[in-house]
Amino acid sequence: MKLTLKIWRQKNRNEKGAFVRYTVDDVDPEMSMLECLDVLNETLIERGEEPVAFDHDCREGICGSCGFMINGVAHGPERATTVCQLAMRHFKPGQELVIEPWRARAFPLVKDLVVDRSSFDHVIEAGGYISVSTGQAPDGNAILVGKDVADRSMDAAACIGCGACVAACPNGSAALFTGAKIAHLGILPQGQPERDDRGRSMVVQMNNENFGSCTNIGECTAACPKEIRLEVIAMMNHDYLSGSWRKRNDS
Repeated sequence: MKLTLKIWRQKNRNEKGAFVRYTVDDVDPEMSMLECLDVLNETLIERGEEPVAFDHDCREGICGSCGFMINGVAHGPERATTVCQLAMRHFKPGQELVIEPWRARAFPLVKDLVVDRSSFDHVIEAGGYISVSTGQAPDGNAILVGKDVADRSMDAAACIGCGACVAACPNGSAALFTGAKIAHLGILPQGQPERDDRGRSMVVQMNNENFGSCTNIGECTAACPKEIRLEVIAMMNHDYLSGSWRKRNDS
């Protein structure tokens, strides 16, 4: 199968970038999008040209490392699919694919399709954890957790931090990501002691990282490869207000 890839090339954030067209003639329909880029890069290296830089790691839709826009859609046209899981059979022979990095102020470009997502790390560092003794592991039945509670927590914890929600949002908001990280701990009994402080501090850090505001458009959940639900944003807002009110009363 033959495809034309129109890829954004940019050496670094300080230099101007541009789209460059490449023709890939031997695309196997069962290849993933990343494998297609591998084939292109092998050709570029043989020609003595600079290969296309892109993030990847597990290539199983687990790690969240990969991610870019394909024809204006985060991770491409298939729902609940990362680019490493996206098979080339979903495209037509001869089709042109426009490939570009996440476009968000909080994700400065590093090179080509690679962006710096350390802003996500800073949000998690602000409170995405629970403080527990690191001694002997407690018995699994020491804290009883109902199945409904466990399922809701696991649904939120499925977030892999790829950044598709931010890239898809017209405002560049990280509300879905931050909400998921707040919710998966706040739903469980282990996360209750620090719940108010967690919600307040993580939202404050999110705002400090130059993410945009959430206006409930819903593009984030549509682009999310793990289909995180908008209800986590409601929980984030609740915990932020509760934490802010308690801190105000305590001061």
